[in-house]
Amino acid sequence: MARTGWLRWGSLGVAVLVLVVFLVAQRQSVDVSYGQSPSSSGTVEEGSAGELSDATVPSVEEMSALVKASPVVRLPGSTAYWDEARVNAVIGDAHILVAPPGLDEAERGRVRDVEEAGIRVIGTEVTGGAYQATADTLPDWRAQFATGDVTNLLVTLAAGIAKQPTPADVDGFRWREPTAAEVEPVAADLRASGLHVAAGATLAKVPDAAKTAFPDGALYVALPRQPYGEPVPNYGPALVELFPDKPIVVLYGEWIEYHGPQEADFASVVAASFYGQAADRISRYAYPQGNVLHAYLNRLTDVRYAGLFDRPLPYVPLDPLRVALPALPWLFAACAALFLALSTTSLRRKASTTTGTPARLAGLTALAIEVSGLSHDPSVVRGIAKLTAASEALAENLPDKHVRGLLDGASRDLDEVARTLGRDDYLSDVYLRGRVA
Repeated sequence: MARTGWLRWGSLGVAVLVLVVFLVAQRQSVDVSYGQSPSSSGTVEEGSAGELSDATVPSVEEMSALVKASPVVRLPGSTAYWDEARVNAVIGDAHILVAPPGLDEAERGRVRDVEEAGIRVIGTEVTGGAYQATADTLPDWRAQFATGDVTNLLVTLAAGIAKQPTPADVDGFRWREPTAAEVEPVAADLRASGLHVAAGATLAKVPDAAKTAFPDGALYVALPRQPYGEPVPNYGPALVELFPDKPIVVLYGEWIEYHGPQEADFASVVAASFYGQAADRISRYAYPQGNVLHAYLNRLTDVRYAGLFDRPLPYVPLDPLRVALPALPWLFAACAALFLALSTTSLRRKASTTTGTPARLAGLTALAIEVSGLSHDPSVVRGIAKLTAASEALAENLPDKHVRGLLDGASRDLDEVARTLGRDDYLSDVYLRGRVA
């Protein structure tokens, strides 16, 4: 009998332990990244990354007078351009004030305070009233940051202010094949140092982030922002022919093109991820190309470390808990069933004035086992604990009133679980009547 009692309570203890471990494991988070990316991106405060220029704007009164006198006012240093025919077709009588990029918050505030300007363009950021038009496709970002083209943004904003249907976007950006005379000096610099910086470009050196983005090295070409409305030389394909299997990064102003290995896999993914997050800041500030390239390479590193492009996965040590987790419910059910079987056998052997109490204990125990597989509610654990205490009290011949009090408490806990599940058939009274029937 002593050995049977030890086995009975041991099985219940294991069942409770397994249940607790299983419930705690449900709160664990899952890390699905390739690994900890070594990129060095972080929060940047205004003015700390060279994004502010020396450009200034006149007073609000002076700008208001200029806007009243002309439908389009371009302040010195402005870099935004657009298709006048397309914009004029939807803009109505709204006036446009165009300011240079790189203004600090106070100067941008003065531009926004010019009430006579229905539309304001700061750098290539387009706002008007309570609206702001933002690009959301690679062709629009390329036109905006490679040539300063804000045509689609102005058309979208003007249509929104006028509450008219938004016309379809038009890709005004055009590529052309570079001439041999254009490619030759670029290729010569790449062979010599891996970097070509054209006149007008602001890239001083390749950022340190390149070491993690391209551990085996890459070639870099920095060009200034291209003239609006003219075809842009597409250096990437031409350079890939000269430098096969070599990563090539080409900057056109603030627009970055990647060519080379796995280009089809992640070039557009990196570009969409980077400009989708950074375009708002790049559009209104005057970041040096080195800062834009640094942030782009960090994003490229993050994407490569996501494990999406055939990189070998690192060794992951065996996690016993994660391997055993699927078996824990079955182990709990086996232990609980063993406890129930032994408890039923033990209670049947008892002859006392509490002949109805053992049956209730057995029935509630069966109910606890059944609902434990359906709910992780803490009431399940509390109910099992009270049933354990009731079984011990019954075995030690404690007063029947004490045993019934514990069973009443367990019944209330299990009723709470039944109500949470929306299962009236799991209410303790209903369940026990069903067993009797």
